[in-house]
Amino acid sequence: MDSSNRNPTTDEEDQPHLRRIGRISSHLIHTDGSDHHQLVPLPCARKPLKASVSALTEVMKGKHRDLQERIFDFFTSRPDLQTPIEILKDDHRELCMRQLSGIVRDAGIRPFRYVLDDPERYFAVLEAVGGVDMSLGIKMGVQYSLWGGSVINLGTQKHRDKYFDGIDSLECLGCFAMTELHHGSNVQGLQTTATFDPITDEFIIDTPNDGAIKWWIGNAAVHGKFATVFAKLILPTEGGADMGVHAFIVPIRDLKTHQVLPGIEIHDCGHKVGLNGVDNGALRFRSVRIPRDNLLNRFGDVSQDGKYTSSLSTTNKRFAATLGELVGGRVGLAYSSVGVLKLAVVIAVRYSLLRQQFGPPKQPEISILDYQSQQHKLMPMLASTYAFHFATKYLVEKYSEMKKSHDEQVVGDVHLLSAGLKAYVTSYTAKSLSICREACGGHGYAAVNRFGSLRNDHDIFQTFEGDNTVLLQQVAGDLLKQYQEKFKGGTLTVTWNYLRESMNKYLSQPNPVIVRWEGEEHLRDPEFQLDAFRYRTSRLLQSATLRLRKHMKTLGGFGAWNRCLNHLLTLAESHIESVILAKFIDAVQSCPDKDTRAVLKLVCDLYALDRIWNDIGTYRNVDYVTPNKAKAIHKLREYLSFQVKGVARELVDAFDLPDDVTRAPIGLQSGAYAQYTQYVGF
Repeated sequence: MDSSNRNPTTDEEDQPHLRRIGRISSHLIHTDGSDHHQLVPLPCARKPLKASVSALTEVMKGKHRDLQERIFDFFTSRPDLQTPIEILKDDHRELCMRQLSGIVRDAGIRPFRYVLDDPERYFAVLEAVGGVDMSLGIKMGVQYSLWGGSVINLGTQKHRDKYFDGIDSLECLGCFAMTELHHGSNVQGLQTTATFDPITDEFIIDTPNDGAIKWWIGNAAVHGKFATVFAKLILPTEGGADMGVHAFIVPIRDLKTHQVLPGIEIHDCGHKVGLNGVDNGALRFRSVRIPRDNLLNRFGDVSQDGKYTSSLSTTNKRFAATLGELVGGRVGLAYSSVGVLKLAVVIAVRYSLLRQQFGPPKQPEISILDYQSQQHKLMPMLASTYAFHFATKYLVEKYSEMKKSHDEQVVGDVHLLSAGLKAYVTSYTAKSLSICREACGGHGYAAVNRFGSLRNDHDIFQTFEGDNTVLLQQVAGDLLKQYQEKFKGGTLTVTWNYLRESMNKYLSQPNPVIVRWEGEEHLRDPEFQLDAFRYRTSRLLQSATLRLRKHMKTLGGFGAWNRCLNHLLTLAESHIESVILAKFIDAVQSCPDKDTRAVLKLVCDLYALDRIWNDIGTYRNVDYVTPNKAKAIHKLREYLSFQVKGVARELVDAFDLPDDVTRAPIGLQSGAYAQYTQYVGF
């Protein structure tokens, strides 16, 4: 019989082995009409890499590096403004105020002008001053991002006209009074009230109980003259109706005498674990009257006769719009946290290259970075620092786009991406600071080498501008919402596109051929890496949905969410890791220089395989990888870590942090102990 006339369906039914071959073939070649391509392994030859510091620096430096260098040069020229190792709380606060004044009045840099018109430039300033003193970065953020940002983003033109110049010049130093003793994350639960008096055309600001005292308010204890106070707007003319939380400008000190104004109590929150250059205070209001015009009325207003108007129909919509305008603080913290991580990694890696300890018998001692254990601590961290750099750079660009376009889709994307990156990056940096300290042994414990102050100052990044656990829940909640939209045929925001494009692919059974591929070229293929990250996220999302649905029947919505909370946090982190990897891959592929691209590819591969290995149990549980493939991932991860070690000096030098910024004697570019011995008196 002519083979060309055979019926393939009949043959497959008669011969099971043909059916199996057909199934395997369907995994190798896409036949669903989609635009996915057959996997083609990329060449990854094992040869020494050429790492050019100047070329890497060109990739890593931001658009406004010249402005940052201007800030570094200013502080280098002003020893009187440099923060000493040992300094008392009150002295640190006054120094921090002089540092801020020096930037604005002496160096002629006006950060507030960038907040609205050029956010990327503003965040570059914030990163630079944070490298000088983290307290200075936070104090600047309170003045311009929080106090100033609330006025220009929540207010209207009359507020900008009245306050912009004073905020810009530091004449109107201010606070951001949201957090209360009993309420931090739950902003809708705030108890401070602002009751409208139609007879005098004023709002009366009251602290009804001790739990409503405004707490941890930056700039309040010493320097602040105004506060943006978040309070429930009460309208007696509407039967005492609570219109939800609104923002009000409240003067707290006399502009001329700096005396605390009548009806206001201010107390010092005292010495903190870190950031003692910031004067945090507590505020109580006793029937403090302010003009009706002091309501920041962009999203809701009150007329002289007590009528409330808003373009937004519900309290929840107004609340969401209000908080949405304050997302810049999270963007700034995520971006600044990467700056802290860079600094710590620079110090730890340079020390590890310099420090020699033990070695083969009768041979010279070797660098401690030659030990696999030290590489395991620091090289994936170095890779993560690069990954976070590109991810937060993308976040800042999207935030700038949002401020210009006000596009609803971009607003939603930035809101959730900033929440996720702020939570993920700050938590990672906090853990890494302790690892870096340990990696530098006893010398890492010396205050002059900075790990202690960096760790203490940065620690609160995990809490303010949104507790990290709460922010990750926001990400998880939005993922669940997007998952539902996918099945309703709705549109998805940019960051979640892969859920729409590839959900069916990721939720199908793992490819029986690819799960066994162990070759280096396959494991270093960005398509495999990104698929692995997204497969995990999609699996977690599907299983979280099923678990929530199951528990809601007996526990209700709140109880079901709490029962699945750890699962949801893991889901959010998995999604953010997918976004970070995608942005790193984009950066690698867009690098124009071949040698530099190869170095970045190496670092990106280490980041990806380190994350996959850290959660290898998940991939094994669902048979996404075979045991042999898991071993291959582990071995390749160790090899890549060794390879990155070979270009570690160039990679940290590319961060372009001058010694005047690094300052730690064990982490100087010169690699000398001279300053360290001088510090202790030799």
